Amino acid sequence: MSRDEQLKERWELVVNKLSNQFADGDTLDLDAIIYLIGVQELGQFDREFKKDHKLDLMHIAICKLLAPYGYYELDFVDAEGWPHYKTIETLPHLKAGEQSVLMKEAIVNYFLETEYIQ
Repeated sequence: MSRDEQLKERWELVVNKLSNQFADGDTLDLDAIIYLIGVQELGQFDREFKKDHKLDLMHIAICKLLAPYGYYELDFVDAEGWPHYKTIETLPHLKAGEQSVLMKEAIVNYFLETEYIQ
């Protein structure tokens, strides 16, 4: 199986599993999955977030997802439990499709590492 086919198969597994668990079977999109990862990384599950916090959660997720690629590094966690990352390397300019593939690959790797999928 090629790397692209394996990524596609694993991505569909992640989407299906998360959609069934969090969206009553409605299909979650990339942004929704990034948001869920942000909530997971913050660890504050019993609260609702305002719009600006939702963007912050997505930022946390993106930093966490791209840290293994050398773009970000956890700097500190503040008194309220929010992780803060520092930029290690500037992200390259990617086309929209390339960005999507990078994020899907990073998400699949995240869920492999957390053993949510195999």
